[in-house]
Amino acid sequence: MQFKFSSLAEALKPSEIRELLKYVSVPGLISFGGGMPHPSSFPVDDIANITAALLKEKGKQLLQYGSTPGYEELRIQLVNMLKKTENISANKDLIALTPGSQSALYSLSKILSSPGDEVICEAPTYLGTISAFRANGTVMRGIPMDENGIKTEMLEDKIKSMVSSGKPPKFIYLIPTFQNPSGISLSLDRRKHVLELVSKYQIPVIEDNPYAELRYSGKRIASLKSMDTEGLVIYLGTFSKILSPGLRLGFTFGPEPVISKMNLLKQATNLATNTLAEAIAAEYLKRGLMDKNMPKVISMYREKRDTMLNSLQENFGDEASWSHPDGGMFLWLSLNGKINTTTMLKRALENKIAYVSGSAFYPEKAETNNMRLNFTYSDNNQIVDGIGRLASVAKEELSVVA
Repeated sequence: MQFKFSSLAEALKPSEIRELLKYVSVPGLISFGGGMPHPSSFPVDDIANITAALLKEKGKQLLQYGSTPGYEELRIQLVNMLKKTENISANKDLIALTPGSQSALYSLSKILSSPGDEVICEAPTYLGTISAFRANGTVMRGIPMDENGIKTEMLEDKIKSMVSSGKPPKFIYLIPTFQNPSGISLSLDRRKHVLELVSKYQIPVIEDNPYAELRYSGKRIASLKSMDTEGLVIYLGTFSKILSPGLRLGFTFGPEPVISKMNLLKQATNLATNTLAEAIAAEYLKRGLMDKNMPKVISMYREKRDTMLNSLQENFGDEASWSHPDGGMFLWLSLNGKINTTTMLKRALENKIAYVSGSAFYPEKAETNNMRLNFTYSDNNQIVDGIGRLASVAKEELSVVA
């Protein structure tokens, strides 16, 4: 039988990152492609101890269906965490728990926009967001970035143009801190400008903040949500970087109408989140284990970041440029403009080195000579070896296309 799929299903495209995963098992391959934490960052013993205690004390409750809003104790602990880490005054009843923040991205685009509606984002932006929004028929309009983040003067011009055409953006999506894929952080002045714009035009902004706790240098910059006085910022967080991605837990803090609609959609799609995983995360925060473990993770990732930055300088010198992130998991490498990194990927894989080509991160008008490199997953010696391979591949590619 030949199935006739919906127009939205026909528009779905495979993620380049997921396609790269089939190469992970290739012996000797070094991958900078995935956005994975290093396995040694997972607090396995803590999770084992917490799980055993929870199952013994209230296993019958935690193995049952949970409520749609999510485990109350976790929402209480998240209120405490947000106040401590971001100076955000949250309310447990305005926090929605989701199966990872990817689910929140899909839900928000579905409840805040209709197919064909336009939203604004950074260019480049997170590949998973492009996939989630496209699955709902949401059209993304990208605004270029520089070393200080999204160019807010261009953002203002774009908003004015859309408003004057009678079709203002449904919302703005940003990753202000250690942006994925670039690693760049939005400056404080530009954050304030964003808030001025969304206040003037009454446009919601989604602040995706998965990497905030992974700071290796520089001073913390106030989150958009911490400066939001009108309830226009919808804040997304995740446990994937501070605990484990395998638990699949994310959270959203926002205005009551938004959280209410998210929970209604959750009822229709997955009823409730993983109650046991929620309880594990709650106990992890309650016992202060995040405060205990994160300094070790930060120290390890700082060394990995510095190893990659030093290796890029040694191997590429003035032949390429790259971002110098103060935190997060990624940096953005730009090669000679004659090189198409999507085309070059085949040569790279033949030399057992993987990355994600930059064009995958553009919702429109893609640049073709960039790539995203992850530095958290590989061991330090693999980073040194991998950047050396990448430089050799780039030189070979340039000799062909020049």
